[in-house]
Formats: sequence, structure tokens, C-alpha cells
Amino acid sequence: MNHTRLFQYALACLCLVPMFSSCVSTKTLKERDKEIMALREQRTNLKKELRATLDEMGSLEVALAEASARMNQVPEPMPADPNRFDDINKLGIDTMQRGSDLVISIPSSITFGSGQAALTSQGKQAMMAVAQTLEREYPSAEYWIEGHTDSDPISKSKFGSNRELSIARAMAVLHYLVENCGTPDAQCVVGGHGEYRPVASNSSKSEKARNRRVEIVVHRSS
Repeated sequence: MNHTRLFQYALACLCLVPMFSSCVSTKTLKERDKEIMALREQRTNLKKELRATLDEMGSLEVALAEASARMNQVPEPMPADPNRFDDINKLGIDTMQRGSDLVISIPSSITFGSGQAALTSQGKQAMMAVAQTLEREYPSAEYWIEGHTDSDPISKSKFGSNRELSIARAMAVLHYLVENCGTPDAQCVVGGHGEYRPVASNSSKSEKARNRRVEIVVHRSS
């Protein structure tokens, strides 16, 4: 091959390079466009799935809230037979029906001093009468002894919170019923709700007084 032909061959190759590069670039751009389209479609589908999941979560949260409300719903209390419980009613103790349960509500005004968890002499008399009523009317029932307070923060007391005070008062009632009145310990359950289950609004002294109480909820065997 002489120099002229070699030069012509080289020149032809140089002319083909831009065409080849253009083909490669065009192919690469098309592939990249396809990838971008695929990613956009994937992102759109993911957004739809996320929206559907959030909608489902919202529906589940609503259903859970409704179920929780139904579980926590307490039947409206009804007055109990006054003649049947006259012996404790005359001591200032309230009795009412809550569904199938009897609730004996003992105000702290006759059981405990302010911020205290030691039964007063009047409180001991009340507990003795309550124990006699339980033994007479519901000897085989389960007794839930539950302490309650008003919403005022603890200030002058050895207890750190209303919850602690309510538990201590419920325990004081339990000990007196079991140790002094012969109430079976195995039939008793103790709890303290503090200020979280009021029966009044806590907006006045009289309503706060209603909230300071120990309730004995009588659960009868079915």
C-alpha cells in the first residue's frame, strides 16, 4: 500500500468516527431515557402504594379508637335499692348499680384525713358496716377496692402523687376489712386510679369532695 492509499484509508476512518460516536451516543441516550421512564413509573407506583397504606393505617386507627372507647365505656350508674343497703347508706356511704356490679362508694370525708391514708375511727365504723353488708349480700363475690382522688396536686403529704395516695388508701381499706372484719383476702383486688376516674368535674369544692373516695366494686360470679 503506497502512501497515497494509506492516507486515503486513514482519512476515511476519521470520517467514520463521528458517525460511530453519534450512533453510540444516541443509543446511550435512548437507554437512559428508558431507565428514567421506568424509574418514574416505579416512583408513581410506590406513591400509590404509600397512599393506600396510609389510608389503611388511618382506617385501622379509627377502628382501634372506636374499639378502645367501647372497651373503656362504663355503664351509667343507677341507684341501688335504698332499703336493701339502708344500714350503710345512713353512714354517708353511697350504693349504686353499674351494669351488673354493685358499687359501694365511701367518701374520704368519713374515712381519711386530708392527704392521709390511715382510717379514722368513723372510717373504721364504716368499714365494719360495709364488711357486714358484703358478707350478708355477696359472700362469694369478688371485691375490687379502688382508691380515687380529686385533681389537686399533692402538696403537704408524704405521698409523691395522687396515684400513690389512692393506692395507699385502698390498701388501708383492704387491711382493715381482712384483719379486723374477717373479709377473705383472696376475694379482694386492690387498685388506685388517682385523679383519672372522676365522678364530678373538679371545678368546685363540693365536686372535688365527690371525687375523693374509695369504691368497693362487687363483681358477682356469673
